[in-house]
Amino acid sequence: MRGSHAGPRFRFGEKDAAPMKHLRHNAIRELVAASPVSNQDELRRKLRRQGFEVTQATLSRDIHEMRLSKGPAGYMLPNGNGNGAGEIEDDGPPSVAEVLESFGMRVQRAMNQVIMRTVMGGAQPVAAALDYEEWPEVVGTIAGDDTVLVICQDVKHATEVENRLRTMLES
Repeated sequence: MRGSHAGPRFRFGEKDAAPMKHLRHNAIRELVAASPVSNQDELRRKLRRQGFEVTQATLSRDIHEMRLSKGPAGYMLPNGNGNGAGEIEDDGPPSVAEVLESFGMRVQRAMNQVIMRTVMGGAQPVAAALDYEEWPEVVGTIAGDDTVLVICQDVKHATEVENRLRTMLES
């Protein structure tokens, strides 16, 4: 870690993980309330400047746990404060489209399977979003660090899922 920044730093396995999470959540609240934050990567960079090194997967979990919602202007706190002025649309986890906006890179079909490539650490949130939405064409998902294997019933359903995911990636 560079510099002499006195901000909080966390390493996996440290016994002060719970207090660090609390500090990180407070920092996220302050950042979202203070200025527009349009996506997870921007929030991650702002957190880094405050001394919090987090992965996209950790940040995705934080956003879900804190029940942040994303409006046209960016993230909002559950009480409606923040840059995304307006009503909270949903208190569920982010949609597949929202997760792909932050993590998705490319998609391709292989027989009855669809392979989704993500940024490093992005596969778990993508697979979780697909599992949560329970697409009828999807039998199951398996996620690594940057790859999600989406298993479909047959080639026809895999083609439908590939096209749907590709449309989300391109929009």
